[in-house]
Amino acid sequence: MKIVNSSSFNILIILLTILGVQVVFAEAKKVCVFDILGANGPVFTQMKDYKIAAIDWGAELVLKPYTSERVAAEDFKAGLCDAVSFTGVRARQFNSFTGSLDAVGAIPSYKYLKSVIATISSKKAAKLMKSGPYEVVGLFPGGAVYLFVRDRSVDTVGELAGKRFAVMDSDPAQTEMVSFVGASPVATSIANMYSKFNNGSVDITYGPAVVYEAMELYKGLQPSGGVIRFSLAQVTMQILIRSGKFPERFGQQSRSYAVSQFDQGVDLLARYESKIPEKLWIEIPEVDKDHYSEVFRQSRIRLRNKGIYNGKMLKVMRMLRCKKDPLQSECTAADKE
Repeated sequence: MKIVNSSSFNILIILLTILGVQVVFAEAKKVCVFDILGANGPVFTQMKDYKIAAIDWGAELVLKPYTSERVAAEDFKAGLCDAVSFTGVRARQFNSFTGSLDAVGAIPSYKYLKSVIATISSKKAAKLMKSGPYEVVGLFPGGAVYLFVRDRSVDTVGELAGKRFAVMDSDPAQTEMVSFVGASPVATSIANMYSKFNNGSVDITYGPAVVYEAMELYKGLQPSGGVIRFSLAQVTMQILIRSGKFPERFGQQSRSYAVSQFDQGVDLLARYESKIPEKLWIEIPEVDKDHYSEVFRQSRIRLRNKGIYNGKMLKVMRMLRCKKDPLQSECTAADKE
């Protein structure tokens, strides 16, 4: 029997994929992929590259697109797929450590996010990636989260009071934070939170820049709305697997691959951010940014104490923030994260 070397085999699979031929193997692993734009979205496109890379790690993948993150998570939990790709907010129920990466105000920029992801994706942190039968095998940047407001005069924490603020009904952290600043949380899902903003049912919504065009938020921003140029949080797209279904070394190889793709992912995010017209951006004074940061820090501490955020992850992120900027007031605060 002639043995085909792995290099030739991989080239064959790639050529068949390019030609649009779906290659399904007896032990192919099913991956539920959440992308707000479905099979035509940027996340699903990224996962096609991931699928090709996974061949070298000993796994053949079949991707299934989902426009409902809730359904993707439920199907993964029910064992209908062997792996899943969704946001860190949804990942929190499977791994609270990586699920706290999206903590409000914890990561101020892509530079910080890269440091955090590289740190926790190392072999030394491998045990933190596992929780029961689940393992986090990839962390990707999903975009800085911005506030979209229908009234551009709302540019300070105090002015959020009383405003109707869309929050995801699946994330208690969002409801807690919004209530903490005095706004009125309005429970929504990914299916209707942006339509509620566009039709005026809520005054404020949030999301990465990709939603500006994808969800037609320019409609809700007319005639006097804007986008506050201050990162509320960092969305992460996380890949989780049932580790028993994959080769032993798959997890670490996959995490290393994800780190290598970080800069490419940020370049794509920057292109989406550049599509928001400059006239819509709302700049806020540095003193107000400091106020936002302190409000977010207090919120993280409250949510940690309630068991919603993982204390170990908050500590890692704080250490990296203070390493880069030791003069920040939080670095000497008595109530540390």
